[in-house]
Amino acid sequence: MKRKDYISWDEYFMGVSLLSGMRSKDPNTQVGACIVSEDNKILSMGYNGFPIGCSDEEFPWEREGDMVETKYAYVTHSELNAILNYRGGSLKGAKLYVSLFPCNECAKAIIQSGIKTVIYDDDKYANTPGNVCSRRMFDAAGVEYRKYQRTGRGIKMEL
Repeated sequence: MKRKDYISWDEYFMGVSLLSGMRSKDPNTQVGACIVSEDNKILSMGYNGFPIGCSDEEFPWEREGDMVETKYAYVTHSELNAILNYRGGSLKGAKLYVSLFPCNECAKAIIQSGIKTVIYDDDKYANTPGNVCSRRMFDAAGVEYRKYQRTGRGIKMEL
């Protein structure tokens, strides 16, 4: 008889997203993303960080000040990294699991890449202009989005 306490697909893929986010060097916000095919195969992952070749030691992590001296001009978000990391062709019909609801810039990339479903964990910027725009674009483009329903299941990993 098979065991009955195995994790669901949503738990699995959101767990991969959260684990991916743990690779981020950002001292304030760690976001991870996992792109999944229609038949539940992991296609790509990403986390927020600087582009390849841009040193984590030389570029700023600050959140306030002149744009040139903050992280916002330099950091690539997890969703875009996951899309850019994919080397297999089309993402049409794929699902994206992400630990933070996508900003408007990532929403554009998600739509353009053909991803059709977004499952997000946190929505701490829900009423900001950027996230209002994300929802508006998702609705217009037919991209479904839903909040991940946490199960409260604890997962312990010793690395």
